[in-house]
Amino acid sequence: MFKSSVFIVFAMFASNMNSVQAKIKIAASVPDLASIANFIGGDQVEAFSIAKASGNPHFVQVLPSYMIQVSRASIYLKVGLGLDAWADAIVEGSRSNQLTVVDCSKDINVLQKPTSKVDASRGDVHPQGNPHYWLDPANGVLIANHIATALTQEDPSHGSVYASRLELFKSESTKRISAWRAQMLGLNGKSILTYHASWIYFANAFELNIVDQVEPFPGIPPSGQHLKGLVEKIKANKVQILIQEPYFSDDAPKFLSRTTGIVAYRFTPSCPGITSDAYWKHFDDMVGALSKGSK
Repeated sequence: MFKSSVFIVFAMFASNMNSVQAKIKIAASVPDLASIANFIGGDQVEAFSIAKASGNPHFVQVLPSYMIQVSRASIYLKVGLGLDAWADAIVEGSRSNQLTVVDCSKDINVLQKPTSKVDASRGDVHPQGNPHYWLDPANGVLIANHIATALTQEDPSHGSVYASRLELFKSESTKRISAWRAQMLGLNGKSILTYHASWIYFANAFELNIVDQVEPFPGIPPSGQHLKGLVEKIKANKVQILIQEPYFSDDAPKFLSRTTGIVAYRFTPSCPGITSDAYWKHFDDMVGALSKGSK
């Protein structure tokens, strides 16, 4: 009887271990892609992010530990458009022949594509266009489409599950986008300032007008002359909002705030978590803060 009980317990433990191991591991360059993947995959997947929301996603140190993590994954989700070029070294270092790499920028209406030759004098300009497309929540649906397709190809037996969760993601996104736009009505057409060129998709989604960046060119700190021009522009356009990434210096935003009264909002371009609702919660937080501040 004792041996039989031990065998049953061991069998249950082994079954649970197999269930955990059976999950499809998905690596993503940024938390937003991992969050959407965790929603679409549900109990069938385990998605994680290489970059953290608190760090600049353009610059991620390529570590052996990341390569090991990715070697255990079946799918890698790239931002593309040159933002996460560092991911190529991680994928190559993983030495995995089974890894499917998905460029989530496919089908995106890419904004701010340079119309002239790009060189170092213009800072960290992306030749393929602005890569921060996930900051338009409508683009989250396009990302979800790519993830569902990759998962179905990897795991056809659960294809109906992924298709069902994709439809749920689409319907929930539609409702939430409508609610967010209603919250932002008071800011429609308002001029704002941003620190880095991360926010064009967010601004377009909610009908905000970006008059300038604190950086004169992406990745280049502002000079005194540039700040003087920004003061004049803020006053002329009655700009009240500055959106700043927390990993950039506070010096210029504090100066502009003292000089003009502009209010700086510190938002990370990526959501701070990878849970299935983290992508949406990030918009809840940003929209909530901006709409509250406009009253």
